Amino acid sequence: MLDLLRQPWPWYVAGPLIGLVVPVLLLFAGKSFGVSTSFRDLCAAATPGRFDYLDYDWRTGSWRLAFVAGIILGGLIAATALAAPDPVVAISEATRADLADLGIDDRTGLFPSDLIGWGALVTLPGVLTLIGGGFLVGFGARWADGCTSGHAITGLIGRQLPSLLAVLGFFGGGIISTFLILPALLGGGG
Repeated sequence: MLDLLRQPWPWYVAGPLIGLVVPVLLLFAGKSFGVSTSFRDLCAAATPGRFDYLDYDWRTGSWRLAFVAGIILGGLIAATALAAPDPVVAISEATRADLADLGIDDRTGLFPSDLIGWGALVTLPGVLTLIGGGFLVGFGARWADGCTSGHAITGLIGRQLPSLLAVLGFFGGGIISTFLILPALLGGGG
């Protein structure tokens, strides 16, 4: 049984499980699934009364902080107790060729250490990706009034037009980043 938990679950198992959690949160608990608002709650708790935007009773959203703590704890458990001894990422030959064209040669783990690792942080593309990407994700989540998980899961299940527009924007941004921005940052084609 433990070996089953140490392997990535296929999309047709993980997806429906996520899909079952959302209606429970929406219909029975009256809660919206999303993570970005919890960071606002955390900032409001850490800086009470210092900023108008954060001057509210953050305790009403304390369930979100518990939810994020559960995500972090679950990630730690998955990365330690349930970690596969030799993680393998199955990617197609075409993807391998595309990554090699971008100069990403290390594909031995779950992510390319050429892109994600301490060594990448001392490069200009790494700094631009970390700071620029972090700012854009944070700004975009607040401007869109929610993050990708909130809009794509909760918003779409609730048939909200703003969520559909946000999800289209997320996917459009992902496509632009994949085919234009990342190759430009890494100096490989474009």
